[in-house]
Amino acid sequence: MKKISLLFFFIVFCLTTKAQTVKVGDTASEIAESSPEGDTIKLSSLRGKVVLIDFWASWCGPCRAFNPTLVRIYNKYKDKGFEIYGVSFDRDLRKWKAAIKSDKLNWIHVSDLKYWGSKVVEDYGVDLIPAAVLLDTNGKIVAVNPEGRQLEKKLKEMLK
Repeated sequence: MKKISLLFFFIVFCLTTKAQTVKVGDTASEIAESSPEGDTIKLSSLRGKVVLIDFWASWCGPCRAFNPTLVRIYNKYKDKGFEIYGVSFDRDLRKWKAAIKSDKLNWIHVSDLKYWGSKVVEDYGVDLIPAAVLLDTNGKIVAVNPEGRQLEKKLKEMLK
């Protein structure tokens, strides 16, 4: 019984310490991954804009179901200083590109195509998708996993 308890503690410890947890007020960790065209795009290159880091994948049903909401919000706020930095946990470049085209996701996209092995998973503590982090113009986290209405309310406040 003692060995089982020790094993349980070890497993819980490993699972809870593997990923860093991001929180409001933190500065976002740098992300520098490849676009579908092969260009490296750094998250920090978007300083000066309000940025939603959208963690998703082409194979993720809930992600794809939320995309029309993101498209609507993006189109409403993109000319007011809002950008989406889509980070995909895909493995297949063709499927990733096809999902971007099919869902009409006309914002910045990056991926290392390492699936859940991506460094971003650990850096941002992503354990399920869809997930998102909203950043202010200085790269500070202002919201973690804001949903549609919540995201829009925050954008209205920030992009006056």
